[in-house]
Amino acid sequence: MEPRLTDSLSVVFILSILLSTGSSESDRDLKFCGIWRHGKNFLSLSVNLSPGCSEISISANTSSLSIDGKITSQCQHSDVIPLRQFGLESEEEIRFCLHWEPLLDHFRLQLGETTLNLCRPSSLQRSCCTYLSDSSGEPEAPFGIINGTVRTDFITNKTRSAYKFKGESIDCKHLCAEEINGPTRANMIKEEDSCTRSIEVEMKDDFRGSNFTSPVTIGSSAELTTTVHVPPALKQAAKGTNKVHCTFFQNISLFQEVQKKIMILTSVVEITVENEVIIDLSEPIRIGFHHDPIPKKHSRRCVSWDTRKDPYQVNWLVDGCVTQQKGEEHTECFCNHLTYFSVLVQMEPRPVRHLLALTVITSVGCIVSAISCVALIIFLYRKRRSQEQSIPIHLGLAVSLLLLCLLFFFTGILANMGGEGLCTWVGAGLHYSLLISFSWMGIEVFHTFWLVYMVFSPLPKGIWKLWSLVGFGLPAVPVIILATVGNIYGLREVVPSDDVSNPYLMCWMKSTYKALLAHYFTTMTILVILVSSGIVMLFLVYRKIQTRDEWRQGRVAFLSIWGLSCLFGTTWGLTFLDFGPLSDFVLFLSCILNSFQGFLLMLRFYMLEWIRKQAGGSALGSNSTGSTRQQMLQAQEKS
Repeated sequence: MEPRLTDSLSVVFILSILLSTGSSESDRDLKFCGIWRHGKNFLSLSVNLSPGCSEISISANTSSLSIDGKITSQCQHSDVIPLRQFGLESEEEIRFCLHWEPLLDHFRLQLGETTLNLCRPSSLQRSCCTYLSDSSGEPEAPFGIINGTVRTDFITNKTRSAYKFKGESIDCKHLCAEEINGPTRANMIKEEDSCTRSIEVEMKDDFRGSNFTSPVTIGSSAELTTTVHVPPALKQAAKGTNKVHCTFFQNISLFQEVQKKIMILTSVVEITVENEVIIDLSEPIRIGFHHDPIPKKHSRRCVSWDTRKDPYQVNWLVDGCVTQQKGEEHTECFCNHLTYFSVLVQMEPRPVRHLLALTVITSVGCIVSAISCVALIIFLYRKRRSQEQSIPIHLGLAVSLLLLCLLFFFTGILANMGGEGLCTWVGAGLHYSLLISFSWMGIEVFHTFWLVYMVFSPLPKGIWKLWSLVGFGLPAVPVIILATVGNIYGLREVVPSDDVSNPYLMCWMKSTYKALLAHYFTTMTILVILVSSGIVMLFLVYRKIQTRDEWRQGRVAFLSIWGLSCLFGTTWGLTFLDFGPLSDFVLFLSCILNSFQGFLLMLRFYMLEWIRKQAGGSALGSNSTGSTRQQMLQAQEKS
């Protein structure tokens, strides 16, 4: 019994040592996550960071989340940030994660889906505050932080008012060497190496420019390097210092934007002149990014990190940079200022080929269609006293197409003039005009079905009031709901494949995930229903009128089917065929047919009216071919 007892005590002793070692284990960097339980009243983030290496405290109460301490190498930041602008006050509990990278002196806080950069990444410093260990001893509180975790290690499920982590100061170069040549060989081939590569050059009086090349990271290809050429113009622009710093970052995850279908390529380059802001260089800085092959369906643009709009969030802008594509594996950037630079790959939506030609065709088509719709409205208005029930429906469709053409023509102009604020209203108006056009086409389908199959059951008088409610009122419901939700309508960039630095601006739905869902659940769903029902109705009408004597006249047959195709919205079905080798052809055909739709409808009505007059007013030429009983069933369409 005694040996067994001894063995058991040994096991317990060893386990206790292992457990105590695990609980006191410290990490080189910090990733602390938790859930902030608050009181939903005027929430704010309080930040007070300063250089040093003693302790970092993360605390929370009913209205404030606070980050306080000395942990950075050179970053000093003190501010109170209201959280209302991020839409977080409606949530009872907010999940957050705090990331601290000592080698880059980078502090990042993720609140919900919003990421705030409290300290921007910088080049390798002399002293790093690292090996952070938990020293919390705060009692349980009704409001504060629950389910605190460090990386994947769970601390406690109790609500604490604060967590504290003590740091240890160490030479950054020693820490970097330790990371690369650590106890495991895995760190030697790590794809995202946190150790930055910084190069400093003194700009002397005879400075004629300088070239920088990023050192090859262990485990990466020598062909995937980044080159920088600094022009002599930087010497004249820099006033207070003669040194230019170039830092190459391999850990690109620090710079990725959240919830956007874009991706940062290969590496990020920071070019700075100490304590100076350099803009509008007379000769641009040239940066060459060598990267993995990029498929043609994805556009790429040279971007720089702008901190003017929001100093805490990563805002990649194309302003001040020109992009030149040197093949699938090489991109050159020409930028006239100093900051962080990279190449942004647009994953969705894909760039548009022949955008200029398509824009010209659409603009001309919209103007011609708008004029045609005005002429058609006048023509139908003069015939409003006739006994044809289809006249109000045709009028509704003409009015909706007129509004759609006008808004679509002016959307590019208004986007450049009014910016985001005006584009919110114009985008909602454009969506509404598109939906009412689809609605009136759907009414045309239903009315034609009634005339074809309910020959002896005329529609009740005053039905046009119901048509107006369905055609103009019902589409307003989803538009109002989406406008109330917010962040759906606004400025939209359409990127041309041949000039990614010069996108076309328009007012429409934004390129966000929420706007994409709204587009599919409203526009695309209604379009699928319209096109499918229109094609079915077109086939049924064809079967009804193909045996008529008038059908043998080519012009009547053509105008009947062609006119019904426009009325029923089947031309919009080409939208679903934009793929494969015939993608460009389908895109141009869809652009021509849909932008000139108003003109084609006017032409149809006027031609049928001319045919009717030539036939002496007989049933041959009813002005509502395909939507009247005279044309389809040789019956009178009278109320």
